[in-house]
Amino acid sequence: MDRRAFVRASAALGIGAATACRAAERAGSAGSAGEAVGSQPSGVEPGGRIERMGVQLYTARALMAESVPATLDLVASIGYREVEFAGYFGWAPSDLRAALDDRGLISPAAHVPLEDLTERAEATLDAAALLGHEYVIVASLGRSDLESLDGIRRVAAVFNRVGERCRARGLRFAYHNHDAEFRPIEGRVPYDVLLEGTDPALVPLELDLYWISHGGGDPFDYFERWPGRFHLCHVKDRAPDGSMVDVGAGAIDFARIFAQSGRAGLEHYFVEHDRPDDVGQSLVASYRHLAGLEY
Repeated sequence: MDRRAFVRASAALGIGAATACRAAERAGSAGSAGEAVGSQPSGVEPGGRIERMGVQLYTARALMAESVPATLDLVASIGYREVEFAGYFGWAPSDLRAALDDRGLISPAAHVPLEDLTERAEATLDAAALLGHEYVIVASLGRSDLESLDGIRRVAAVFNRVGERCRARGLRFAYHNHDAEFRPIEGRVPYDVLLEGTDPALVPLELDLYWISHGGGDPFDYFERWPGRFHLCHVKDRAPDGSMVDVGAGAIDFARIFAQSGRAGLEHYFVEHDRPDDVGQSLVASYRHLAGLEY
C-alpha cells in the first residue's frame, strides 16, 4: 500500500493528515526490517459493547503482500486492536511480533492449513507461541472431506488429535466454517456431526457469521445446543441478495447475536470482508458500525 492510499483511508476515519503521514513514513522504514469462558466474555465491555475489535487480515491480503508494516499501521490507526493472520507473508515470527508490539496490536489467532498442524506441527506451533497466538485455526476443509458423514467423522478424529497436541503446547486449536457445513448430506447437517465428534475441551469453533447465514444455519440454535463452543467469530455481513457487504450494510443482526456472547463463549471478534472494493474504506465502515453498536 502506498503512502497516498494510507492517508486517504486514515482521513476517512477523521485521523489527522500529519498523524497519517507519520504512520506511513514509519511503515516505510519498518519495511526494511485466553481467558476461560465465563459469563462475561473477555472481548466485550459490561453493558454491551465490543471492547477490543479485531480484523482478519485476509481482508487486506493484497495490501499485506505489498507492505506488512503499512497494513498494520492502517489497521491500528482505524482503532482495531487485534489481528488474525492468514499467512505471514515471508516474515520471520520474531520480526512480525516486533511489528505488532510497536503498533500496540496483539494477534490472538491465525489461520493455518491443516497440513501445517499434522506434518509441520512443531515449527507451526513454535511460530504461534512466539507471535502470541492463543488459537491456531483451520479455515476450511477439502471438498472430499465434506462429501460424506464418514469423511466428517474422520476429520473430527484428526481435529481431536491436533487439539491435544496444541493443548500440550499451551495453545488452542479451532475450526472456522464456510457454508457447505450447513447443507445436509445423508440426512444430517455436517456441522452437527463435526461438533458431536469433537471434544469441547480440545476443539472450540470460530463461527463465520456470513457463511452460517449463507448456508441456512441459525447461530442462535447452535448457541442453545452447544453453549460455550464458539470462542471466536468472523463479523461479516450479508445482504438480502446473498452478497458480502461491509458490516452494518447487510441484514445480519449483530447486536442480537453479540447479546448472546456469554452463552456462546465468544471472546474474539474479527471483522472480515473477502472481496472489498476498497480495503481501507471497508475496514473503516465496519469499525464505525461496531463502535456504535450496543446490545
